[in-house]
Amino acid sequence: MPSPAVDDYLKTIYAHTEWQPTPITPSGLATALGVAPSSVTEMVKKLAASGLVAHVPYGAIHLTAAGERRAVEMVRRHRLIETWLVRTHAYSWDEVHDEAEVLEHAVSDRLLASIDAQLRHPRHDPHGDAIPDADGTIERVPFVLLAEAAPGHTGRVVRVSDRDPELLRALDDAGLSVGTTVTVGSTPVPPGAEAALYLSV
Repeated sequence: MPSPAVDDYLKTIYAHTEWQPTPITPSGLATALGVAPSSVTEMVKKLAASGLVAHVPYGAIHLTAAGERRAVEMVRRHRLIETWLVRTHAYSWDEVHDEAEVLEHAVSDRLLASIDAQLRHPRHDPHGDAIPDADGTIERVPFVLLAEAAPGHTGRVVRVSDRDPELLRALDDAGLSVGTTVTVGSTPVPPGAEAALYLSV
């Protein structure tokens, strides 16, 4: 049942557990997508009937193997496009998410492969999220959320949540980006960054 709406649901379910272990709930999915809970209920039923998710009423939602394959394919598209926009079209990292949301459904496989080759097969997008290989392989590094890191811990920023464009701009102003070294308790960070910055361990 390929459709942009299906792809967005699968991608959101996948991304929810990429940096933390708790599976997403229907209410969490509704919040993440900005849709009514009733819409989530109907779509999850359709996804389950198509073998893309496993779900029991009022319980968490899990991707099946087929659902994860499709989600990873869409995540690859989204993150390659974000990287392409930043590197070749002078977009800033706070501008690319919404643009990629539109383009990921329109770009052909051939063009996506060309973008990947042009960028020399990047491993991470501008926010530090891993870009899956064409075969679905993903490389991840050990990490700790800044809010959960011990005082004095020093690590490189390996990922920044892209949910809040205003925070991304504030991080830019503070000179903080993927690859920056941060020491917990010593490096000043903007308000809200503790829950958005992921450090190497």
